[in-house]
Amino acid sequence: MTVIEQAATAGTPLIELRRPVNAATRGVLSGRMAERIVGVLAPLALLCIWEAVARLGLIDPRFFPAPSSIGGTFYYLLFEVRWDDSLIHQILISLGRGAIGFVLGAVPAIALGVVMGLVPLVRAAMQPIIGAIFPIPKVAILPIIMLIFGIGEESKWAIIAIGVFFQVLIATATGVANIDKIHMDVGQNFKASRWNTYRKIAIPGALPTIFAGLRLGWGTALLLLVTAEMVSSDGGIGYLIWKAWQTLSVEEMYVGLVTIAAVGIVSFWLFDLVENRLLPWRSRSE
Repeated sequence: MTVIEQAATAGTPLIELRRPVNAATRGVLSGRMAERIVGVLAPLALLCIWEAVARLGLIDPRFFPAPSSIGGTFYYLLFEVRWDDSLIHQILISLGRGAIGFVLGAVPAIALGVVMGLVPLVRAAMQPIIGAIFPIPKVAILPIIMLIFGIGEESKWAIIAIGVFFQVLIATATGVANIDKIHMDVGQNFKASRWNTYRKIAIPGALPTIFAGLRLGWGTALLLLVTAEMVSSDGGIGYLIWKAWQTLSVEEMYVGLVTIAAVGIVSFWLFDLVENRLLPWRSRSE
């Protein structure tokens, strides 16, 4: 017997049966809609205020050009310059460098982090080393990296990988070490091999923390990417910003900054999408 049939048998009006569920659903949907509207309107309002203040001459347009002027430069760099100087070409160059460095740093960090989380002796041996190296600003070792790898692509991959490595390593080791002991006991009771313990217990149990480390690592990768491209590069978003500074093209500098922000927003959205696919129970609970 369905819920509707039970309600009809008990004499309960269907409208009363449905009202609490619909009201709750409507409240959740309206709350999410309001958040989305505010999330869109707040940046637009800020841009309108910026435009008005610039038009009224209350700020110096040499340093803070109006958003409409930046938008015109954005369109010019997208569609009206040759391919080698176009914004899309610079974005693709930067994304390629960032992705390679990110993978080179994240993959070994996850592998070592899982071992550190499961083997106390390895964790005890690595913690002093991490504590000594991690606080060093990665930009400060860029000259050493360039001496070792030269000024080509390898130095950019290396500095990004180093920055990503420590972020992901710490997050992974922390996530694995904090897995509920009962899960590890179940694996031992079923005689799980070390490889299966890593693959089916440690990594899935630590995935939320690993994704947090991947987000932090990707943010660090973007920071180091732009810095490396400013120092030694003939392409990329960092190169675009640096060249704009040299020629005093302020609008192009802002275009580079907005582009980096857009890349960060889209990439974090993709991280959320992948995490929701791998951890569907978290998205349902939220």
